[in-house]
Amino acid sequence: MRVDIPEGKDPIGYVWGEMVPGIGTAASKFSLAVYEHTTLGLREFEAARLRIAQINGCIFCLDWRTERDGQKVEEGFADAVTDWRVSAELDDRTRLAAEYAERYALDHHNLDEDFWSRITEHYSQAEIVELSMCLGSWLAFGRLNHVLGLDAACVLPGHSGGPAGARPGA
Repeated sequence: MRVDIPEGKDPIGYVWGEMVPGIGTAASKFSLAVYEHTTLGLREFEAARLRIAQINGCIFCLDWRTERDGQKVEEGFADAVTDWRVSAELDDRTRLAAEYAERYALDHHNLDEDFWSRITEHYSQAEIVELSMCLGSWLAFGRLNHVLGLDAACVLPGHSGGPAGARPGA
């Protein structure tokens, strides 16, 4: 870890809640809202989230799978997301979610008219805004946790909606 954590303190709770309570608490609420209020389908949500986790290298986020109504993406889904360009396991919306995540994280200045034309064929404007906010949350908080070495300390205390409930990140 890159920050000193007092003996007996939960690293995530301490950094996000005690070190910077005015910012950390608000960030945690935003991160949690991404999981609690999404209208995106599970596969496209997870494709985007996993692609950001792969790019960020967040240990916890790479291992996490969002669950909705007892459903999770299938085993091997992360591999399909890694290979989003050629994977036959992804439909158009899911492939676009993975592509958008990658381009958002690595090449946002080059989101060209071809990309916008393709994504608007499959997503409404509200869905694009929602996906963009999700990507921003995962990119920022996953990187924050990874850079500070907190991603190895993530543990979920009872929130089933996503890692953000107690462990902000992707």
